[in-house]
Amino acid sequence: MIRTLITSTALAATLCLPAFAQLQDNDPTLSLSESATVQMAPDFATVSSGVVSRAETAQGAVRANAQAMSEVFDALRRAGVDSDDMQTAQLSVSPVYADRRQPNQIERTIIGYEARNQVSAKVRDTDRVGQVIDAMVSAGANNINGVTFGAEDTDEAMNEARRAAIAELLAKAELFADAAGFELCGIRSMGESGMGRQPVYETRMMSMADDMMATPVAAGTLTLTATVSADFCINQ
Repeated sequence: MIRTLITSTALAATLCLPAFAQLQDNDPTLSLSESATVQMAPDFATVSSGVVSRAETAQGAVRANAQAMSEVFDALRRAGVDSDDMQTAQLSVSPVYADRRQPNQIERTIIGYEARNQVSAKVRDTDRVGQVIDAMVSAGANNINGVTFGAEDTDEAMNEARRAAIAELLAKAELFADAAGFELCGIRSMGESGMGRQPVYETRMMSMADDMMATPVAAGTLTLTATVSADFCINQ
């Protein structure tokens, strides 16, 4: 499902710009840009979760973390997440310090070690995201970063946004020409600027449930934006 947020008017019959007109380098130009946004439903979610473990020694922290993360990976598989859709996003071991005040100074002392292991899991059924989160937490995950929704194929939606942006751009050029009293004689250059080729994905943090209900997660919609710019040749 794709829903256009910026709609275009019927410009084909009212606007005719000779894109390949003979243009001179010294011709005055009009430079404009326009953006259009479309929305589409996501078809997958990425859950970022993991385990933080502490122990008196680095070895103890790593062992405890490895055992807990093994349970988390097993829980993901039981929840229907394919092994190819799991990826370790962070793995680290670091000392834990405590500040102890001494006369005229503060002394930092290592009181233990902390091991972190973060996994990124791709959930292809967005209706099961809450259940997957609950399965991970039940297995020992204690560090939930959030959920990011995305789509495998955004080409059609991005092209729709581009068409809408171009229509708005041409309409704006006609408005400038009419208001300022000049004629448009051609398009000197046109391009897509910024990161218009990249979809902007919404990220929604989930709320952990205290009862037996599945953690509520709203998939919402993805927002994609195309920005188009052009230099128009004008006749005064």
